[in-house]
Amino acid sequence: MNPDSTSPGDLLVRVGAILFALGAVATIATVTPLFLGLHRLPTPAYFVCMVMPLGFAVALAGLLRTARSQRR
Repeated sequence: MNPDSTSPGDLLVRVGAILFALGAVATIATVTPLFLGLHRLPTPAYFVCMVMPLGFAVALAGLLRTARSQRR
């Protein structure tokens, strides 16, 4: 395969990595006030943390899609 060619799952892997990073930052932002003794963030901030496993699942789906296309 050429280095310039893209696999079918590349976009999913990139989007998944971005979602995972966003969720990781949100997790750090919501846990930090608890350790520092500050006020908790509002509940919607904790729901943003759920983007991290979603990003992991999207990236995994992209990897599986790429593997399936290379198998053919």
